[in-house]
Amino acid sequence: MNSESKRFLVTGGAGFIGATVVRHLIEHTPHQVLVVDKLTYAGNLDSLEPVSRSNRYRFEHADIAHAGSMQRVFEDFKPHAVMHLAAESHVDRSIDSPAPFIETNIVGTYVLLEVATKYWRTLGPNERDSFRFHHISTDEVFGSLGAEGLFTEESPYRPNSPYAASKAASDHLVNAWHVTFGLPAVLSNSSNNYGPYQYPEKLIPTVIFNAMGRKPIPVYGRGTNVRDWIHVEDHARALALIAERGEPGASYNVGADCQRSNIDLIHALCKILDELLPDNGRGSHASLIEFVTDRPGHDARYAIDSSKLKRDLQWRPAISLADGLRSTVLWYLNNRAWWERLRATGYKGERLGRLAASATAK
Repeated sequence: MNSESKRFLVTGGAGFIGATVVRHLIEHTPHQVLVVDKLTYAGNLDSLEPVSRSNRYRFEHADIAHAGSMQRVFEDFKPHAVMHLAAESHVDRSIDSPAPFIETNIVGTYVLLEVATKYWRTLGPNERDSFRFHHISTDEVFGSLGAEGLFTEESPYRPNSPYAASKAASDHLVNAWHVTFGLPAVLSNSSNNYGPYQYPEKLIPTVIFNAMGRKPIPVYGRGTNVRDWIHVEDHARALALIAERGEPGASYNVGADCQRSNIDLIHALCKILDELLPDNGRGSHASLIEFVTDRPGHDARYAIDSSKLKRDLQWRPAISLADGLRSTVLWYLNNRAWWERLRATGYKGERLGRLAASATAK
């Protein structure tokens, strides 16, 4: 990592991946960080508490779709790099109500690109060359794989959910602003993230959360859908590298080569929970598994080829799935105060939206 201190503007920095990126930047680099976050239900300032007292950290409560607010942020902070993670990100919610995904993921990205481009044009030649707009996206834009194969940076876009379609649109906007207006932008598409501080609507925390309360663990269909998992801290390291060293106009796939079917992953979590949270007399946590009606348009398999990132930026994942799952379960067991505060806001670990009886695969 470059030892020179830079100013990083991180949108969505109070979200799961965004907060992990911010903690990484503050704890492992000399950079200054300004977090911009709208603080929707998934934005949680508690996730930034470990770095909140750093004099290199600032927070701005703002909406990326509000051009005036974004212009003021750019003029005041004068970033060297933008890491754009602000997004609505849950497939079930996008099926239930697509409008917020269109507004934030598409319109918000457009507004941010316009403001960033206007700001970038005011910079001197050296600063213009070194400026980066890093757009963080998902493997879901590529659609569904068959039994074999991997998503590469050249895979065609075939989004199948409103969420995936909104992220695909934002990817195309970023690429267009690079090609048409010269904005030095770089993209990354990652596989499924897991780890501490994740909002409990996603698969892994849902399993842990429900198991702790001896509630049913709902599984779509027969649980055969396959996802490629990466620990969020490995992803954060990759994102920091891409933001600093990524080639403008390039895209990088980020994955850890950890493909598992949903049902196999859930059984692995239940086995860890049986060890760490024994429930004498009530049997394995796997007895809580309940198969439910599948999600509409549920992609069968995702798998990421991250060889370009490994080759060009010398990144490697450091956390195995076995170690990562165990440490994640331990984090939820040992950080009850974090999720109890979510309960205080009214969230009880239930599924959200009209698909309330179902689990999620993303």
